[in-house]
Amino acid sequence: MPRSPRSLVGAVLRRTPPYRRLEQERAELATANHELRREARRRARPSDRDDLSYVFVVTYGRSGSTLLLGILHSTPGWLIRGENAGAVYWLHRHYKTIVDEPQSKRRAKPFPSTHPWFGFDGYPRKRARAAIRALIIDTLLRPEPDTRVTGFKEIRWNQPDLIDYLRFLQELFPGAKFVFNTRSLDQVAKSKWWAERDDAIDELARTEALQAEAAAALGPEAAFTVRYDDYVDDPASLRGLFEWLGEEFDEDRVRAVMTVPHSY
Repeated sequence: MPRSPRSLVGAVLRRTPPYRRLEQERAELATANHELRREARRRARPSDRDDLSYVFVVTYGRSGSTLLLGILHSTPGWLIRGENAGAVYWLHRHYKTIVDEPQSKRRAKPFPSTHPWFGFDGYPRKRARAAIRALIIDTLLRPEPDTRVTGFKEIRWNQPDLIDYLRFLQELFPGAKFVFNTRSLDQVAKSKWWAERDDAIDELARTEALQAEAAAALGPEAAFTVRYDDYVDDPASLRGLFEWLGEEFDEDRVRAVMTVPHSY
């Protein structure tokens, strides 16, 4: 079928130097635009990102959780921070103290300036949650531009309102997953500061029971329990954890991490 005059003109134009320069310039502009977008993402506040997933390690002291942290942290694209002295829990308490207080409930007529609770009933809950989330991400987690999954491990999870606290984290970080780490309590009780406590076994048993109850409350989609004694003896036992996390299990990488001393 013969080509139309318009098609022939187009074919001729595409062979001319001006057209080729135009095509080259367009390609260069596309590349520059891509780089600018990457730089904008790099400079943006981490809390503005919507491509991150979150994993938190729930455990108690001397459970081997720092080794587990190292194993998770070694996964490409993962950045799991260490302990923060339980600081995040107090952000939860700040929020709950206010929203659970009857005086914070919105009412038809706000408190006047003569009322002792003036302004308290206007507490912006949605804005507060967004601010707490941003504070945690921007100051504690600090994900890098290539981070896919972030979070932290903590040993201070023995609060009586633990389930409520974990629900709060789920509210801040939708889809968050919680890895519960356990260890032989007899071994834990002999380690570091626990060895100085006469009530070590009782306190550890209480904490572990509290965390087990929380894991059950969260359900299998959000909570997974591993045992230090199992994976330190056989790293392959962590395969199920990585499948649950949706990550490839690289046993060689895990074993390499385990050759490096962790904790203190």
